[in-house]
Amino acid sequence: MLKISMENIDKLYAAIKESRDLFLPIESAGQVQFAEYTDDAVVRLDVLKTVKSAKDAFFPQSEDLMEFKVCGKEIDVIPPSGDMKEFVIMGVKACDAKSFEILDRVYLKEPIDSYYALRREKGLVVVQACGRPEESCFCNVFGIDATAPVGDVVTYLVDGTLYWDAQTEKGKELTEKIASVFDNADANDDAKVEASKAETKAIMEKLPFANLDLSRFNGENMMEIFKDERWNELYKACLGCGTCTFVCPTCQCYDIKDYDTGHGIKRFRCWDSCMYSDFTMMAHGNNRNSQMERFRQRFMHKLVYYPSNNEGIYSCVGCGRCVNKCPISMNIVKVIKTMGVTDNE
Repeated sequence: MLKISMENIDKLYAAIKESRDLFLPIESAGQVQFAEYTDDAVVRLDVLKTVKSAKDAFFPQSEDLMEFKVCGKEIDVIPPSGDMKEFVIMGVKACDAKSFEILDRVYLKEPIDSYYALRREKGLVVVQACGRPEESCFCNVFGIDATAPVGDVVTYLVDGTLYWDAQTEKGKELTEKIASVFDNADANDDAKVEASKAETKAIMEKLPFANLDLSRFNGENMMEIFKDERWNELYKACLGCGTCTFVCPTCQCYDIKDYDTGHGIKRFRCWDSCMYSDFTMMAHGNNRNSQMERFRQRFMHKLVYYPSNNEGIYSCVGCGRCVNKCPISMNIVKVIKTMGVTDNE
């Protein structure tokens, strides 16, 4: 394991930037989001959660797909450039790192999404173990260890020192290129990291949502949960604003639109939400015409449909962003607590 003092952390950023683009949790206008690093950026590795998740690096909120040039009856289709530069996204927490696996199961299965696949190929993930989880966190419910995130490089921020441990070939290759900025960690450093991990685990065990029960959410109970009358009460407070879907690390829905630039047509895709009344709207209308149906769809997918088709892996990572951001406090935790028990319990 290697280490670098936070007083010298700019040297690490500069070393990475020599060969790759670098994305970090950066504060701007009072909010912390993943953004490309610049020399004057205010980097906040100390912040637990960015407002939006790290999925933007691989599944951007808006992404150009192709352009069309029209000349008379001739149409030229211009694909996007394939020469994307390699990049590093650093400071990713365990919940967001787990979300990449969930997105992979959607976009890297046949037919493979080439846009997503290219970003996954070019991207290197530097994860960071959590220090002090918040009350809204419940990643442990989904089997995620906040102190042992999965990535190409694992880092630990303890007492003003960043510890660096390469895990994959990608991570080791990067580490060799920038090794000169680090010092070697010793046994005392290992002890500090282990003590920090133990402290974080102790906090996780005491959080309000640490013991949520997911046992009822399985394929065998699918129709029973789907037909449960309690959906009719749960959904009523929902505004259908889509905030939960836009801060969620695992939401995968998008829309495709064409834009007339004045000298051609640009086709792009952008995030969409299953909570919107015009989601998947077609000539004949919408499959889910009521807000209740749309509300139910979102949580059935997270807790029942996705795990039923993916070896029991839920499409939620317990990051708690929806808990923090829902304007009427109707979030997945309330759904789990309500729908996770039968009527007679």
